[in-house]
Parts: sequence; C-alpha cells; structure tokens
Amino acid sequence: MPERVETTSPDGVDYGWVMQTTFVLTIIVGAPVVALLSTGVDLPSWGARAEFAIRVGAVVWLLVALSVFAYAKRTQE
Repeated sequence: MPERVETTSPDGVDYGWVMQTTFVLTIIVGAPVVALLSTGVDLPSWGARAEFAIRVGAVVWLLVALSVFAYAKRTQE
C-alpha cells in the first residue's frame, strides 16, 4: 500500500486579490491625485508630464499596495 499523501491547508493572504485590488484602487485613487498635484507644477513638455505622472503614481501605488496588504492581513481568518 502506498504511503498516504499529506494535504495542506495554506493559510494566509490571497495575493491574487491583493494584486487585483491594488491595480483597481491605484487607478481610482491615483488618477485624481496626479491630476490634482499637477495643477501646481509647471509641466512644459509631454516628457515632463509623463515623468511627473510616473513619479507620483509610483508613490500612490506603493501606499495603496501596502494598505491593501495590511487590510488583507488584518481581516484574514
């Protein structure tokens, strides 16, 4: 008789949910934040506009990702 195969029940954060939620919230939160912050900055060229959006968007993405992960970690069963 073959040995019994062990089964596992992984507990923890659903990283797929975290990634999808981070993506959606970053767009929902990030677009207005970038637009609002760009009103006070001189952006003469498309390159300057893109660089500004990337820099601000990266900070927004990081803050949203950490917040979503903390929420998922706190609410897991």
